Amino acid sequence: QVQLVESGGGLVQAGDSLRLSCAASGSIFSINAMGWYQQAPGKQRELVARVTSGGRTYYEDSVKGRFTISRDNVKNTVFLQMNSLKPEDTADYYCYADITVRAGYGMDFWGKGTLVTVSS
Repeated sequence: QVQLVESGGGLVQAGDSLRLSCAASGSIFSINAMGWYQQAPGKQRELVARVTSGGRTYYEDSVKGRFTISRDNVKNTVFLQMNSLKPEDTADYYCYADITVRAGYGMDFWGKGTLVTVSS
């Protein structure tokens, strides 16, 4: 029905940058908010950044000034530019989207996650 596919994770050193991408496809009528969560080993999944369809953004305090979320509404894609990465940013990163499907109802959809590992 709807799929979210992430890409861009990997192994980097502290101070490096990565750019995550997440493309939504399928029976989509409209996409409201899109965003990224992180889940570190042994911890709960937490919101990192979110962007509304109008471009309003939210960032978790620990990533403010380092991460930038953006979206391409034509391509149904959301990006997370991560700069000045720290070892504590190591986690699985999950994309989500609040989507209204063509059948007329809305719900959150999730990607399968992409691993970001930051070595010191």
